[in-house]
Amino acid sequence: MCAFDVVAVRKQFPALDEGAAHFDGPGGSQTPQVVADAVSRTMTSALANRGQLTAAERRADEIVAGAREAMADLLGTTAQGIVFGRSMTQLTYDFSRTLAKDWSEGDEVIVTQLDHDANVRPWVQAAEAAGAAIKWLGFDPETSELDDVAPLLTDRTRLVAVTGASNLLGTRPDTRKLADQVHEAGALIYIDGVHLTAHVPVDAEYADFYVCSPYKFFGPHLGTLTAAPELLETLKPDKLMPSSNVVPERFEFGTLPYELLAGTTAAVDFLAGLGGTGATRRERLVSSLELVEEYEDSLRDDLETRLAAIPGITLYGHAANRTPTLLFNLEGHAPTAVAEHLAKAGVNAPAGSFYAYEPARILGLGPAGAVRAGLAPYTDQSDVDRLVTAVAALTGS
Repeated sequence: MCAFDVVAVRKQFPALDEGAAHFDGPGGSQTPQVVADAVSRTMTSALANRGQLTAAERRADEIVAGAREAMADLLGTTAQGIVFGRSMTQLTYDFSRTLAKDWSEGDEVIVTQLDHDANVRPWVQAAEAAGAAIKWLGFDPETSELDDVAPLLTDRTRLVAVTGASNLLGTRPDTRKLADQVHEAGALIYIDGVHLTAHVPVDAEYADFYVCSPYKFFGPHLGTLTAAPELLETLKPDKLMPSSNVVPERFEFGTLPYELLAGTTAAVDFLAGLGGTGATRRERLVSSLELVEEYEDSLRDDLETRLAAIPGITLYGHAANRTPTLLFNLEGHAPTAVAEHLAKAGVNAPAGSFYAYEPARILGLGPAGAVRAGLAPYTDQSDVDRLVTAVAALTGS
């Protein structure tokens, strides 16, 4: 396995030429040139509704098939179970309404207080509409580790929605263990992998549903869901009468954004080329993301150690298993003021609660939230140095 070459990676991102140090990746990564080229090339090529009669029809069909195969390779699942939508939020709303058709009074749905609201509110609202009960799985505010789900599971549990990694704190729950518990209870598990997929090798085969967003890992703005085709066959979403009823097309409403799907394939190929080895794209993805994880963790450890040494800093979330994401506040300085100061220093690290409504509330962060610094494969040591120096300057240290 080759070493991770951050210098070579950074050269692929035109946005970095503007000079900012980007710690805003959890809200959306910067885009490599190859992804922009794929989007542009698709939009300037002949396209039509999918089919096999004309070159334009065949091109559209090939783009969709290619994107499904790429996402299946990234997530360790099957192309026949890949569904595309406008966003993770939209997909979760669609699937929550579809699944809730089979729920009734006395059924139970479990959501966590660690999740982004996109994996909370759709389930709460769908359960309420069906007359089902909502149960809350909490977490330890000190460690940000999830509580044990076992006491909440019953024979009436229909679904557990959980994050693969907290977008606020970086905490990575043991979702494989959780899935085993959920399946033993006869329920389904729905995993929000938006914040996880960019940072580690993912094997989503054990999840009933796994959703993510390509724009978090260098791709365009859309959402992706993966599930076993056999499970998708049992679900009947509301749809237009003449639209396809085959899986996975029955869950995709209207014409797919071909240019965004081409960009998604390019983003997956870019990830596969980050230094890993292997005969297949799946093998190269796993190998490359292992390198990414090791590299990002080393930077995170350095950043965390140096931030913790600054007087007045409070760091939130100390889970043993985390993404390279740090959340902090500085005594005597409003989070928005810290973010503004950093921006003036050319460091993009925003402040807020980032739609993680429940965890921010449990942590007592208030409406202003905290400052979030998320590392990406294009983050280098000089970026870390700039962030630490800029925060320290606020304290005079």
